[in-house]
Amino acid sequence: MLKNLYYVGILLCLLVDLSSEISAQEIRYFSVNEYRTRYYQLVDELRCPKCQNQNLADSNSLIAIDLRNQIYSMLEEGRTDQEITEFLVDRYGEYVRYDPPLNSKTMILWFAPVFFFLLGIIIILYIYKSPFQSKEQVKLKPNKKKYLDNLVISDSNNIDSAETEK
Repeated sequence: MLKNLYYVGILLCLLVDLSSEISAQEIRYFSVNEYRTRYYQLVDELRCPKCQNQNLADSNSLIAIDLRNQIYSMLEEGRTDQEITEFLVDRYGEYVRYDPPLNSKTMILWFAPVFFFLLGIIIILYIYKSPFQSKEQVKLKPNKKKYLDNLVISDSNNIDSAETEK
């Protein structure tokens, strides 16, 4: 009995969660079937001016609802996709486009990733080829080699004696 009640509770939670999704969908009737395709393409390509990173189709803000209504009415008036996009860009700026056009204002958006990628490659190559990573052994004169060996041996003796004192 308790197990059945548990499953009923889970089912009710899922239904309540899904009901909000079902009721949030807008139903639009288009005079021409082509308008439906263009409408969904436009609301997917254009960004909500209020939301940080959502397109008009995903946003539930009031401005997104208003813009979807505006796009719908402009399509029904027979305007082209370009005219609708230009209207929104004039009103809200280039921010409403997900892929901004290549112009003087947006050059940094287009070329910065390539620049930083190449800079990273150059830095990696510089570090990899740096003289500090040289695999060549330094040639020492025999007397300097003996002096360094004595230093290493005396240091290791000092470390060993310090550890035994603890």
